[in-house]
Amino acid sequence: MTVIWGLDLREIQWWKFKSSYMWNNEYHLRRTKFIVYQIAMIFCVVSESLGTAALSDYIDQQDYVETHNSNIFLHNDDFIGAASYNIFVGVFVATIFGAGFFFDLFWPERHESYAVKLAWRICAILASIFALSTALTLTIIVATHRVGVSGLEGAGARPLALKRGLTPFQYRKNGRAIASVVFIWPGFLGTVASTFLLWKSYAHNEEFGPKSTHARGEVDPKDKEVEME
Repeated sequence: MTVIWGLDLREIQWWKFKSSYMWNNEYHLRRTKFIVYQIAMIFCVVSESLGTAALSDYIDQQDYVETHNSNIFLHNDDFIGAASYNIFVGVFVATIFGAGFFFDLFWPERHESYAVKLAWRICAILASIFALSTALTLTIIVATHRVGVSGLEGAGARPLALKRGLTPFQYRKNGRAIASVVFIWPGFLGTVASTFLLWKSYAHNEEFGPKSTHARGEVDPKDKEVEME
């Protein structure tokens, strides 16, 4: 028997992805958590991906301009930093609630120590804080900032940059940057909702166990036979 951290790896079965099992209501908040966790992950990861694409555009633009004219310097560290932080947040949210999704799917009745449950709770709160901070940072920078230019021939930066492509100096005119901002806000809301559900689920499990109310009220057929005898 292969057991890691108290989890039996034999429980990882493909059949558990069947809708009849994944979306049953045997466990408390199971379906709600699966839906909301995925909303948080999908929106944050999409925002991260779009931000990464925009980040790549600005890095390529900077390299092209500065390579072709060593007297021109483009300054886009504000967006690069914001987009990089957004990547970290997307990965963090996906890791925490992605893990929560699979743990609830494969080991819904797992036993966790107080330290482990505390770690889940803290990480969920951190995910919400990170998501809010990246949403605010990315929104402010994209809405109000632009690529800075310095150097002896700074006036020639724009026409030289246009030869590289259509990456605008103003971040708010970059479609990918705007889309990244648009997706991170529902990602943030999904993360907050996921955090609330995780906390609520643990509170229920500690008092009643992981089974939903109706599942706890069901009588096993064997128990019925014993009662009849």
